[in-house]
Amino acid sequence: MTRASQSLSSTVYNSRLSSHTVCARNTTAPPSTSATGSRRRPGRVTLNTPASSREHLGGKTLSAFNSRRNKQTATGRVTSVNVTSFQRSPTAVVRKEDSEESGKIGVLLLNLGGPETLDDVQPFLYNLFADPDIIRLPDALKWAQKPLAFALSGARAPKSAEAYASIGGGSPLRRITDDQADALKSSLVGRGLKDVHVYVGMRYWYPFTEEALEAIKQDGVERLVVLPLYPQFSISTSGSSLRLIEEIFKTDSYLKSLKHTVIPSWYQRPGYLEAMADLIQNEVDKFRTPGEAHIFFSAHGVPVSYIEEGDPYKEEMEQCVDLIMSELKNRGVENPHTLAYQSRVGPVEWLKPYTDDSIKELGSKGVKSLLAVPISFVSEHIETLEEIDMEYRELAEESGIQNWGRVPALGVEPTFIDDLADAVIEALPYVGAMGPDTPELVPSGPVQDLLATYDRKRLGLPAPVTVWEWGFTKSAETWNGRVAMVAVVMLLLIELTTGHGVLSGFQ
Repeated sequence: MTRASQSLSSTVYNSRLSSHTVCARNTTAPPSTSATGSRRRPGRVTLNTPASSREHLGGKTLSAFNSRRNKQTATGRVTSVNVTSFQRSPTAVVRKEDSEESGKIGVLLLNLGGPETLDDVQPFLYNLFADPDIIRLPDALKWAQKPLAFALSGARAPKSAEAYASIGGGSPLRRITDDQADALKSSLVGRGLKDVHVYVGMRYWYPFTEEALEAIKQDGVERLVVLPLYPQFSISTSGSSLRLIEEIFKTDSYLKSLKHTVIPSWYQRPGYLEAMADLIQNEVDKFRTPGEAHIFFSAHGVPVSYIEEGDPYKEEMEQCVDLIMSELKNRGVENPHTLAYQSRVGPVEWLKPYTDDSIKELGSKGVKSLLAVPISFVSEHIETLEEIDMEYRELAEESGIQNWGRVPALGVEPTFIDDLADAVIEALPYVGAMGPDTPELVPSGPVQDLLATYDRKRLGLPAPVTVWEWGFTKSAETWNGRVAMVAVVMLLLIELTTGHGVLSGFQ
């Protein structure tokens, strides 16, 4: 994990009093602030898919989808994808009923969020550490969740602030995501959609997903396409946001009846693959000896336990890399490549190989030119600008790698944005229903159906650090340290407030 964050959370920090708004990109007017969002605290409960959504299933029931998925995974692995089968399709055609004035269409872009200023770092970290899915306390100690989050975020904030200061004083994620929303809106308008709005909902910072959904409600959106900005699906990223959406839908009569669909992953789309291959090829060509550059894909890691519970992330990531390398091979780029996973935290096992270990190994094998490719990310943020550009580059140099390059994140690359627009248009006929049979592991569909398939245990998934085990275990050792930290913080607070050291009486 980066120095800036150690986990993901759903608890919203409410210390800021300034107004935060959500911008809806309306095709009939310039982008403008459409609603001031509320600051409801996200929870983790379940939702029954609206009857209106069920009516659109067209016989493609969840049980049928599960049957299809079970066939895929009967041997423990998903059927391999023919990496040469994806061809760049023509621009998606907007149906007549979608292009006419038949009700507002909304597109909700989901992303992580990040502190925009150094003052935001501590409350941002509080949101992360206050998440009971990340730090799970026994029922008897639930009361300590917020105090512990406060102590951990306060202790971590100075070092994290240094990391954010090194990349300009804050995360650029919100600005870039807003730019992507504007670009996507323009592309959709150019394809014939007359009344479409694009919203941004962040999971852990402003504008929160709750604010975006409130704007969707106020704007009277009638059909919604939810588009997480994560190319590969994981229950720890897209799934976390979908759980929040599910909870909000359940408690709101308007949203409960809103026809919607989710595009949970799009790593296999031809425009995305073409855009990634373009960026990689461009950076390969900058090396003095392009053919010697080792293409190093670095993906965000997840605990192995998630994969064992059915998370398709690893399969999708491996297929994604295969597809990109196949596209490069078709262009005559046949450089060696490696896929590794970064940003692990805690004593549990995460997906391997680890990025830092792989860099050291490549250096020991005599690799002199390395091109880093941030494969999980479509926007620059702390994990690309600080962790990859600074920490891993320094490690590469220490490991004997002399020539370093890094592929930029996709941002608003036109081929990428136009492909997302095509994906939205292709999803509209399936609003409220499971999507058509496609080669990807996770088809589009309503929130509940996706979660029921890929997050069957809901809150049963283990946190990156198992909270409470007795005996001499890694988990116990971790928590011994955390309890000790809380004790030290409490002692310091007592000393600061009373002016007397607690242990002074024993001297």
